[in-house]
Amino acid sequence: MMKGLGGYLLKRVFYMLATLWLIITITFFLMKLLPASPFTNLDKLSKTQVEILYSQYGLDKPVAVQYLIYMRGFAKGDFGVSFQFKNQPVADLLSERVGPSLQLGLQAILFGTLVGIVLGALAAMWQNTWVDALATIVAILGRSIPNFIFAVILQYVFGLRLGILPIAMWKDFSYTILPTLALSMSPMADAARFIRTEMVEVNNSDYIELARAKGMNRFEIALRHGLRNSLIPLITLLGPMAVGLMTGSLVIENIFAVPGIGEQFVKSITTSDYPTIMAVTVLYSAMLVVVILVVDLLYGIVDPRIRVAGEGDK
Repeated sequence: MMKGLGGYLLKRVFYMLATLWLIITITFFLMKLLPASPFTNLDKLSKTQVEILYSQYGLDKPVAVQYLIYMRGFAKGDFGVSFQFKNQPVADLLSERVGPSLQLGLQAILFGTLVGIVLGALAAMWQNTWVDALATIVAILGRSIPNFIFAVILQYVFGLRLGILPIAMWKDFSYTILPTLALSMSPMADAARFIRTEMVEVNNSDYIELARAKGMNRFEIALRHGLRNSLIPLITLLGPMAVGLMTGSLVIENIFAVPGIGEQFVKSITTSDYPTIMAVTVLYSAMLVVVILVVDLLYGIVDPRIRVAGEGDK
């Protein structure tokens, strides 16, 4: 069993590294097609000064050579220096911003998933009642309305009208509440819809009827049988949830002025800061492929048949 799991893990890690390499390569060459220059006020410099500037950052070399230099540096953990922040190493620049982004993402996915599980379970327990209808409406709104709309509404209601929560910046835990709520709407909606569907199907099973016949009440059945069996397939949603939070945080961080990676990514695009664009893309991609790897491993542990199928592809 351990040997099979080890082979499955090695295969998934290889796919992960290959995917990451493709993303880096495609992003690098697409970035070189950007029409804007990473430097400002070039019209005020002489031709010699411009050549010296491009030579200093290695932009005078052929694109293929620049790519090989970048990949060699990447293998050593060197992402280059920022064009925007006067030779500041990109790794140092992003290390200061990883914390807020990770905290925001973790809080959003934990809060959204837990609330979604509760909503979905309640909807399934009281199927076709007002509880089910209310939970379904909340789930539909959470999925259909973009999170930046929720962000603006939350800022207006809790920040401007009620004045009980800060609407921007990043100081203490209170500053994380509104952006966390805005980001958590999508995973909450997905978890609620998924848990409801799974629990309704489980509740129609023979062993649930047997549990009812034994005198177990609604809550005991939901906790011991329905919810437990419905949580296992919820692993499927981990990947899409992570993707949604990663892409959604780019906008949310700008709306709430969170000093995270998303805000830096937007700034780097507007200033054509190539090294920072590459580093943030690599970081987001690495986080995504790691999440996908974890999901694959969880599938392999929960259902060994998946490992067997994967080994059969060799």
